[in-house]
Amino acid sequence: MNTPKITTRMEATQGACPFRGTRVGGAAGSEPQLDHWWPNRLKVEILHQNPVQANPLGSDFDMAAAVADMDVDALKEDIRSFLHTPVAWWPADYDNYGPQMVRMTWHSAGTYRIADGRGGAGQGMQRFAPINSWWDNGNTDKSRRLLLPIKQKYGAALSWADLIALAGTVALEDMGLPLQGFAFGRVDAWEADRATYWGPEGWNGKRVGETPAGPQEGHPDQMVTRTLRWEGAVDEDHYDLENPLAASHQSLIYVDPEGPNGNGNALESARDIRETFSRMAMNDEETVALIAGGHAFGKSHGMTSPDKIGPAPEGAPIQAMGMGWQNPNGTGFGQYTMTNGIEGSWTPDPTKWDNSYLENLFKFEWEQKRSPAGALQWTPKDPNAPKTPDAHVEGQMNDLMMMTSDIALIEDPAYREICEKFLNDFDAFTEAFSKAWHKLIHRDMGPKSRYLGPDIGPDFIWQDPLPELDHALIDEDDISALKDKILATGLPVRELVATAWAAASTYRDSDKRGGANGARLRLHPLKGWAVNAPEQLSRVIAKLEQVKADFDSSAFEGKSVSMADLIVLGGCAAVEKAARDGGYDLKVPFVPGRTDATDEMTDPEQMDYLQPVADGFRNYHNPDVRFGVPLEHLFLDRAALLTLTAPEWTALTGGLRVLDQNFDGSDYGVFTDRPGTLSNDFFKVLVSMDYEWKPVGEGEQTFDLVHRDSGEKAFSATRCDLIFGSNSELRQVAELYSGADGEARLVKDFVAAWHKVMMLDRYDVPEARKPAVSIC
Repeated sequence: MNTPKITTRMEATQGACPFRGTRVGGAAGSEPQLDHWWPNRLKVEILHQNPVQANPLGSDFDMAAAVADMDVDALKEDIRSFLHTPVAWWPADYDNYGPQMVRMTWHSAGTYRIADGRGGAGQGMQRFAPINSWWDNGNTDKSRRLLLPIKQKYGAALSWADLIALAGTVALEDMGLPLQGFAFGRVDAWEADRATYWGPEGWNGKRVGETPAGPQEGHPDQMVTRTLRWEGAVDEDHYDLENPLAASHQSLIYVDPEGPNGNGNALESARDIRETFSRMAMNDEETVALIAGGHAFGKSHGMTSPDKIGPAPEGAPIQAMGMGWQNPNGTGFGQYTMTNGIEGSWTPDPTKWDNSYLENLFKFEWEQKRSPAGALQWTPKDPNAPKTPDAHVEGQMNDLMMMTSDIALIEDPAYREICEKFLNDFDAFTEAFSKAWHKLIHRDMGPKSRYLGPDIGPDFIWQDPLPELDHALIDEDDISALKDKILATGLPVRELVATAWAAASTYRDSDKRGGANGARLRLHPLKGWAVNAPEQLSRVIAKLEQVKADFDSSAFEGKSVSMADLIVLGGCAAVEKAARDGGYDLKVPFVPGRTDATDEMTDPEQMDYLQPVADGFRNYHNPDVRFGVPLEHLFLDRAALLTLTAPEWTALTGGLRVLDQNFDGSDYGVFTDRPGTLSNDFFKVLVSMDYEWKPVGEGEQTFDLVHRDSGEKAFSATRCDLIFGSNSELRQVAELYSGADGEARLVKDFVAAWHKVMMLDRYDVPEARKPAVSIC
């Protein structure tokens, strides 16, 4: 009898493909990811974006030195030469790439929004999804590809972010606009931005889980309705666009040029324009200058039906090599180009800086028509109106064109008045557009101390200027003596820490604004913000001003101490005392050199945008602002704006809680019987199984911590406290700090993170001068 051979699985697969049985589409990474299974999870990974491992330049690359060695005049001349040199695969409109470069630059910088400082040209994010594939950015991929030879020539010294901003700026100058200068210093990102919230709509313009009503005519990818991001009544007095968004619709830079949802209504378009441009830090005059100035150049493209255009870059086939929107009509470019669907030019001479845009806007009566692609646009009713030359067909003349968003400028009374001013004073218009353009491309760069290059331009109040340092700095002996004098005022640890934190934590890395430098905490509007506990703040500032007066009056050798330095130094002294009270002798690093801003250097309206609507570090939220996400998500966003890592975020929160830093003096999260002492008590309580958490009320915003055995209440907490024990990633850090060796680690890590936040706006201090933390 023959016994059948039993073949083991290992024997059967020896020598075979190790991926045997894997079907197409079943490779690792194609399965549903975390966001599919838990769409509301806290995305802690956004704190670790753009890591040094992703940067091929490495952490030692010195951009300032590279820019200093670069021949800027030669670079600008290379750009000017390129603007007039035709490239066969993408010919220029009117034989001049200038207007195309202006559009690319504008659309890169125009994503900026003042509510959280995100967007803008600062990191060259137009190169990555989702921005690179917004329908409003159609064919900007070609603009960047045209610039590649220049980028290659100048290498790492010329960032893509700088080149994208510079190309349109040089183009404007080449076409006749006088400039306000140009600053280099934008540092490229090397991966897509995962932190910025661009709206509630999905990629096709619908809210996740919602079926869209259908495509907008001429915009098959823009399946949107106003209800997605516009909340409340829509009238002249109430226009509530969801915060922190600035664009009126998904995948737009500003507004739909055909009017809201393509409705062709100029007055409603004006309301959209005012709301969106103001959220991008532009007033009415700057708004009109930018629109009228930008539309003095180039043309819009709408010669091909949008349903024939291929997918955007992120969805393009691999052989497209990163370029999207492939057009099968004719050559696919030139006279067949398709971008936003509107076809035509605004002026008879689209490559020259002149006032014909405004002249035409006022001179003629305009009527609605449809472009070849089906988009709504306007043409003069007068058959004798001047024509504009075709961008590619020699000898062909076309009707002038206006968009609904252009007609809005003469329908809205306030905009019309500004247009009339510019129409009658071309020099004023030229200056206004030049300054507004400079603001547009530099708004997210932060203080001028970050600007690089030979021609950085004049000073503007939107740069949050600071006075020059005009006195000798305090030395180590002075610092030690000042700490003693501050503590001798009787100000408690809680109040000194709160004041320093309130000053420094206004910083946001998105647009490099805020921070302790300038001591604007003592000025309007910051001194009146509820989150800063105005009465307490006034008391602390008064005491510190007396310390300053005493020191300055007795100091030798021209020494003085700024209020900005004293505010930070007071916090450092308080943290040292809190650590000593817990048994840890340490020195909190301090670097002097801050100066004090004045009211004249501060734009209250623009500065007020730094006021947090929620600040989990101080368990604050503005009850008048409706939140679309849980408070812990806003807390994460704030940590990201402070450039904190997950461990730094956790350490700072735990330390601030035991230092009793709730803005209103409440006991939420103060899990200690010795507030004011730096300890790991917060974490020991947070992770302990001796307690259980019970929601207070139906909203689950606050909680009581009760003993499991007796049911007796021990502590109170908010969502911004519990998240460090609830979230699986943050809990691992919290458990580490709760251990027997965790307190010493927590104290050191807290002080290091504290020092980091205090120094975030000190661009005047090289990294080499930023001291480390040591525990004695």
